Amino acid sequence: MVFLMIALAMCLIIGSALVLLRTANIPKIPPHIKAKPYQDDQDE
Repeated sequence: MVFLMIALAMCLIIGSALVLLRTANIPKIPPHIKAKPYQDDQDE
């Protein structure tokens, strides 16, 4: 009985984590934006 509860809890935790990862919006950087160097890098 204890094993069944632990297995159910693990399934719920893993399932909710997968749903959150699937629905998470990954920020996509547009291709026209370029990385700008820091001003400190130009002093050297």
